[in-house]
Amino acid sequence: MTNPDRTLTGKCLCGAVHYAVADEFVYAANCHCSNCRRATGSAFKPFAGIERNKLRITEGENNLMRFGEELACDMRCKVCGSFLYSVVREGQFVHVAMGSLVDAPTIRPTEHIFVGSKAPWFTIIDDLPQYEEYVTTAGPDGA
Repeated sequence: MTNPDRTLTGKCLCGAVHYAVADEFVYAANCHCSNCRRATGSAFKPFAGIERNKLRITEGENNLMRFGEELACDMRCKVCGSFLYSVVREGQFVHVAMGSLVDAPTIRPTEHIFVGSKAPWFTIIDDLPQYEEYVTTAGPDGA
């Protein structure tokens, strides 16, 4: 359950970039794809997805560094290199790197995605559903 009256803060390691995001995440997952593993230097990337207009940079916008195209990219601090969020879904959503949040969000990851390409040295030990690739939830009409 989300909390529409609550705003979360996040920042990079060195504090050069700060952001605010509504505690209204639509979904959250642990992504094990090779791109997320390389981007984070970890076994997976825990992320929470939200409409792009619900995240705003509150400090250090000039310290943001974009990797990729404007509508599909990763955003990092250019001072310390911290991975903050990805712009996805044709620029409409952001995937906030949950490790960059200062405040705890209401949402928790509900699944592991791209486990078909997970690191062979990592074992998933929780009971969350696991999907070989990306999973989408179809509505009642199948769309």
